[in-house]
Amino acid sequence: MVSPQELLYTQTHEWAKIEDNTVKIGISFYLQSHLGEITFLELPPLGRRVKQFEKIAVIEAMKAVVDIHSPLSGEVIQINEKLKETPQLINSSPYQEGWLLVLKIENPEEKSQLMSFEEYEKFLQTTG
Repeated sequence: MVSPQELLYTQTHEWAKIEDNTVKIGISFYLQSHLGEITFLELPPLGRRVKQFEKIAVIEAMKAVVDIHSPLSGEVIQINEKLKETPQLINSSPYQEGWLLVLKIENPEEKSQLMSFEEYEKFLQTTG
């Protein structure tokens, strides 16, 4: 079970759950609520390497199309196959069933550039 309070966040509203040398990535409740119903998702292929904050996926929704950026550098080792058929899981369960992908982390020190839940909450108050 993933709790929003135990995650790290980016300024572009992605979340990161770090476990050992991997990171599970999704989008925040805030972002999914501003997008409306998600209709399509483009995820990267397995084995793709990305740098921190590089575009890694695209989400199409009723209100917008947004690029999703990687919170950390790494290699894609898993994608959420359920989202291919049911991208709306991101709307209904952004922290549980609606996760996007998992990376094998290349540079653990990069996590210092991410925000804690408390920092993210403050960030939302200043940007919203």
